[in-house]
Amino acid sequence: MRPLVIPPAAQRDEHSIQMLSAWIAERGLHCAINVGMWEAEGHNEPAAWGVLLADVMRHLANAIQTGRDGSPEVTIENILDSLLKELEKPTSKATGEFHPGLS
Repeated sequence: MRPLVIPPAAQRDEHSIQMLSAWIAERGLHCAINVGMWEAEGHNEPAAWGVLLADVMRHLANAIQTGRDGSPEVTIENILDSLLKELEKPTSKATGEFHPGLS
């Protein structure tokens, strides 16, 4: 098992909240997703996830481009193109169960 490092800011902030964890295991994707937190705080849950995923895409593009030629903007376009193609015609089914409150 190869977990990622918890970001220093998340370690310092006693109010930090993990929102998403994704693993490739047993030949598939396995996720832990903190669904419902924003709605419980009176926010639009799907819209808030859209903002979070957009922020993740920007961080991912910056990380991919570190030490490479090219721009994060082009990388974001490539990620978005792949994302939209996958949503339109999935290469695999999203299966599994939702287990509220597991941590």
